Amino acid sequence: MSGQQPVFVMNAGPERQHGRKAQISNIQAAKTVSDVIRTCLGPKAMLKMILDPMGGILLTNDGNAILREIEVGHPAAKSMIELSRTQDEEVGDGTTSVIILAGEMLAHSLPLLERNIHPVVIISAYKKALAEALEIIERISVPVDVDNEEEMLALIKTSIGTKFVSRWSDQMCRLALKAVRTVATVDEGSGGRESKTVDIKRYARVEKVPGGEIEGSKVLDGVMLAKDVTHPKMRRRIDNPRILLLDCPLEYKKGESQTNIEITKEEDWNRILEIEEEQIKIMCNRIIEHKPDLVFTEKGVSDLAQHFLLKQNITAIRRVRKSDNNRIARATGATIVNRVEDLRDADIGTKCGLFHIEKLGDEYFTFLEKCKDPRACTILLRGPSKDILNEVDRNLADAMSVARNVVFNPILAPGGGATEMAVSTGLYDFARSVEGVEVGPIKAVAEAMEVIPRTLIQNCGGNAIKTLTALRAKHAMGEHSYGVDGNTGKVVEMKEYGLYESAAVKIQTLKTAIESASLLLRVDDVVSARRARQEGGGGGAPQMAPPGEGEMPGEMPEM
Repeated sequence: MSGQQPVFVMNAGPERQHGRKAQISNIQAAKTVSDVIRTCLGPKAMLKMILDPMGGILLTNDGNAILREIEVGHPAAKSMIELSRTQDEEVGDGTTSVIILAGEMLAHSLPLLERNIHPVVIISAYKKALAEALEIIERISVPVDVDNEEEMLALIKTSIGTKFVSRWSDQMCRLALKAVRTVATVDEGSGGRESKTVDIKRYARVEKVPGGEIEGSKVLDGVMLAKDVTHPKMRRRIDNPRILLLDCPLEYKKGESQTNIEITKEEDWNRILEIEEEQIKIMCNRIIEHKPDLVFTEKGVSDLAQHFLLKQNITAIRRVRKSDNNRIARATGATIVNRVEDLRDADIGTKCGLFHIEKLGDEYFTFLEKCKDPRACTILLRGPSKDILNEVDRNLADAMSVARNVVFNPILAPGGGATEMAVSTGLYDFARSVEGVEVGPIKAVAEAMEVIPRTLIQNCGGNAIKTLTALRAKHAMGEHSYGVDGNTGKVVEMKEYGLYESAAVKIQTLKTAIESASLLLRVDDVVSARRARQEGGGGGAPQMAPPGEGEMPGEMPEM
């Protein structure tokens, strides 16, 4: 396969699969996906190099980014990949852990199926194990002070410590924390309760500018756009500007449909041109009345409008993106106006301290900085190449998600596999109080939970059996804050080591993994859509299926 894209072909012969065979096939597919990204867990994680069909490469150890790029044909494998995407959207971290856990739980359910325990019984036991596991996490979690800078930075560091940017983790943590604090808003909800909103997708934009050093990255107390002024003579630096935001063009409005004008005299032609000029002049005069220094519009600005604005020393910037305009509005206190006629003095933004245009690399960028209480921000990332910048961007997004989770749910669980080990020990104790067939599946979940500390030890070249035995002994004595140091593979006390993670991520990981394992165990028949149509359609001519639709998922060959 030299020079080609690595593709997992997880589909085989045309025969229908049902019963035990379908379940085994699904479990194997899930296990294969889990094994692919197992080496991506922990601070000593290996990188994956993914080749895309265009010949480009992606270098990353972010589980979600890897699974997004690889191509699979098996439906169970696709379902596992969907898990990672859900986890990323919900909490932004733990995308690798959730796949490894789900894969391990399915692998441990295989011996149970072979002992003829019904899948419904296994699923019921898994649900009981989940309820008990969530109680254990709540017991061992500790509260965190969201306003404490050091505690928050230490928490975010656990998220980025395993990623590519771990060398610059201190700086990246500060960037993430500052960005989240900038966009966080507290509103008075119904019944006098406070409701928090932290919309990092819309109001914390990342601008990647190749060139410079990663240390040069910063969170601006305002907004940055990849724009230049419309006229070369307009001012490029203004202190405390009055800012006006428009969502309408500063151009002569042409007729909606085709317009025919019949002209008999030469003066009429001049009059038509004069009317156009007058229209634009009226629009510009409406703007000039409010004495803005800066005008941003999402549409165009004609040459004539530029001329009138320049005469009044007003700087104009055109074709600004809607999302950027919304960010400027939040940062500067301006209101976006849809018609020039509706302009009021209250719509002008005055919170910005400095407007200036700088050249970074080959492009010009507009900066609106020193804003008072900006509830939107731009994170400027610098770096040597686009590949590195993209990876830094992915890692920073994870860090911001972790900070956001803690703002909403300020409790922390010990990291380094300590929480998983505590859940495993607790479930073994819980299994003793359960009677009947469900003991096996609960013990299977307890065993599957050990995969996280075991993988951390394996990924840094440690002795898995020796270290896991020592870790089990600590947890058996009730010392639940002991976990694995991902750099050395030794058992360490997480309070002293300072490795705590957001409990929200742990809870979501567990829920998603068990839910997914239950879903795949419930499948007992895999039928091709084409085959179903032909069998159910009676004696009609066989219908053609689209390419690939007739392929049946089956046993997977080795990668």
